[in-house]
Amino acid sequence: MIGELIKMGLAIDKLLKLVVENGASDLHITAGVPPMLRIDGKLVPVKHPPLTPTETKDICYSVLTDMQKHRFEENWELDFSFGLENLGRFRGNIFTQRGAVAGAFRLLPFVLKSYQDLGLPPVLADLARKPRGLILVTGPTGSGKTTTLASVVDQVNKERHEHIVTIEDPIEYVFDHKNCIVNQREVGSDTKSFANALKSVLREDPDVVLIGELRDLETIKIALTLSETGHLTLATLHTNTAVQTINRVIDVFPPHEQSQVRAQLSFVLEGILCQTLIPKIGGGRVLAVEVLVPNPAIRNLIREDKVHQIYSQQQIGQEKWKMQTLNQSLTDLYMRRLITLEDAISKSQEPDEIKRMISERSDGGKERAAR
Repeated sequence: MIGELIKMGLAIDKLLKLVVENGASDLHITAGVPPMLRIDGKLVPVKHPPLTPTETKDICYSVLTDMQKHRFEENWELDFSFGLENLGRFRGNIFTQRGAVAGAFRLLPFVLKSYQDLGLPPVLADLARKPRGLILVTGPTGSGKTTTLASVVDQVNKERHEHIVTIEDPIEYVFDHKNCIVNQREVGSDTKSFANALKSVLREDPDVVLIGELRDLETIKIALTLSETGHLTLATLHTNTAVQTINRVIDVFPPHEQSQVRAQLSFVLEGILCQTLIPKIGGGRVLAVEVLVPNPAIRNLIREDKVHQIYSQQQIGQEKWKMQTLNQSLTDLYMRRLITLEDAISKSQEPDEIKRMISERSDGGKERAAR
């Protein structure tokens, strides 16, 4: 159990201070259990009696404005973000369960780390310098997609003299104007919906557009149009592989439009990063990343509806095109003794392949040592 909270009271700032002090990523508030911290991917209880429904409501409501309380009571769920002085910035989601208020709060660092510190591949810096096109960052919930995109926006903000527009639900990282103008729009506060914001963004003279999440056909269609009309478009999707990502974008359209969308996507796609966080030996978590950088062969495979053949292109495109499969990333992390064999295999989409790759790398190392 974490901390001695009874003497401190149940103020949200005290609970979130425990998040920061213990290196946790999230705080969970729900009736019937103590407050919980997510540390290295696992939930750990705070030393406190189980929370009552009254306590969970008081804790969650303490960071809401009157307008947010009204929206929550209308919709029974609410996404929002907020900052606490000398502590950090947080993303919150409040919802009801079994008639009681519950909440999940995620810590958002004030200072963005470098690509190297985040464990991101160097090719991301090259992708961020693209003048136009579509870059997708994908992965499961809590895999660091937002942090990766924020790092890309931060690089653009430092290196270019352009106009960046972000459309988010909610705003997570707050950007200062550096060399760029950065306008951040929050769904529910600054715009009614992703679709509304995206319809008007072309009239706002943007150079770079960040879309918090491609949620439906309408947002995907506008993202493709933005990329096609000379804008660098950054977005996230909840998919686990590059091939899944391409199929998701295409399959959301009606069958009679898919041929045209395949052609459109083959022209505008500039990169896909699929990432996942894995427990690190010794504590903490480390990032495994699949990278797809469309070369002429891959663009042709997308156009011709042969997406299933893309994986083999990734396997051989590591050196020239700076691509890598998830298995190549996992194997590298295992050989560097950053993750366990069990975790490497469990996170792989192709477990037989990764076993063979690790065996070959291990045998190769033994042969070199013998010489």
